[in-house]
Amino acid sequence: MRIVMKFGGTSVGSAERIAQAAQLAVSSVAKGHEVVVVTSAMSKVTDALIAAAKRASTGTWDPATRRELFERHEAVAQALIGSEPVRQTAVLEALRQRLDRFEKLCFGLSMVHELTPRLLDAISGTGEMLAAPLVSAAIAACGRASQPIDATELIVTTDQFGGAEPLMDETRVKTRARLDPMIAAGEIPVITGFIGATADGVLTTLGRGGSDYSASIIGAALDADEIWIWTDVDGVMTANPSEVPEARTLAEISYSEASELAYYGAKVLHYKTILPAFRKRIPVRILNSFNPSHPGTRVSVEGNPSASGVKAVTSIRKVTLIAISGTGMQGIPGIAAKAFAVVAAQEDANVLMISQASSENNICFVINESEAPRVLTALRKGLEIELMRGHVEEITAEGQVAIVAAVGDRMRGTPGIAATVFSALGTAGINVIAISQGSSERNISFVVTEKEAAAAVRALHGAFHLERA
Repeated sequence: MRIVMKFGGTSVGSAERIAQAAQLAVSSVAKGHEVVVVTSAMSKVTDALIAAAKRASTGTWDPATRRELFERHEAVAQALIGSEPVRQTAVLEALRQRLDRFEKLCFGLSMVHELTPRLLDAISGTGEMLAAPLVSAAIAACGRASQPIDATELIVTTDQFGGAEPLMDETRVKTRARLDPMIAAGEIPVITGFIGATADGVLTTLGRGGSDYSASIIGAALDADEIWIWTDVDGVMTANPSEVPEARTLAEISYSEASELAYYGAKVLHYKTILPAFRKRIPVRILNSFNPSHPGTRVSVEGNPSASGVKAVTSIRKVTLIAISGTGMQGIPGIAAKAFAVVAAQEDANVLMISQASSENNICFVINESEAPRVLTALRKGLEIELMRGHVEEITAEGQVAIVAAVGDRMRGTPGIAATVFSALGTAGINVIAISQGSSERNISFVVTEKEAAAAVRALHGAFHLERA
């Protein structure tokens, strides 16, 4: 079986964790599998890189940042391969080259005082380029040939800096040409996650969840049998265990359920990650590198077709409910179109949920609270004529709210789901501010006050008996 294994930041956060990751990869090869590794940066390194870039853009560049990053990675290299001076020298030289590049970029940035998206990508992708030589060296120390490879050699992307998209045809050609001979020779390539490059070779990043995305892209390009995402939890759970102590790990879910759960706040799997795998029908496993004996969660096309109703409950916090209302809106075409043109096209804000009364007297939608002030201002300007004519009476923003979502493929066509949801909320004394359900019937979402969100999640989890295996 051909497996792409991705290790997250906590799974490569120290010499001990990297050694564990290497052993997991090597033991899978020993069982007869072909393995390709994709690695994140060590935990907190990307944050440090971005912070350094932002400081440099104000004219402040402190060389101590480079020194601290080198010392941290050097200590890991010594712990992993201290008994092999030749290999250690090669790894340390690779680290120096990557950090020299980082320092030059930050120094230049401190001169020009302009942090462009392109330059931020070039800096923030350094963490994975530091981690890959360490993981590869750890694998080699376990007796298996390995090479670190920058994903800029494999993944061809658009030039949308900060959130580039892969060009799969070009990526497939490059990836197969570079990796197939290594895999055939029994080597374990270690690929930098998070980054790619344009057709002209300019470094890009894949955005939030980028290393998971990288694994999915590489897996699709290699026609992998499975993609394993090694993280620090046992898989996708029926709810956030900090809110619902009895929450359990789901053995199997579908791609569509994973997408819904990720979109609505579950932090295990980024929804973009599954797209390349989905198109190739490649299962994705969520596994815990701190508890590798746990079977985790398998994400597949079919999921668990025997399960019925709600599969999990999740929530999004730090959001704001925007409401556009007025009795004069009824029968007036174009108000919704103008509103969402302002939100999406003009302000580039992400709409998380939409609800509209059938009377057309009210349209409300939810956005991230950080985007609310500018969106509210832009809406009042964009709908100035409608406000003046009285078609729209007010545009308001309600903060300190949360979206709660009940998710499950088999909700479709199952009578009584909505009744159970709102009966449970009513019994718990929770007021629902707005409601939304897609035509797929895979998701019922509603807005409550932020202080009632955890209670709402617990009420639904209990009402659908999700604690049962």
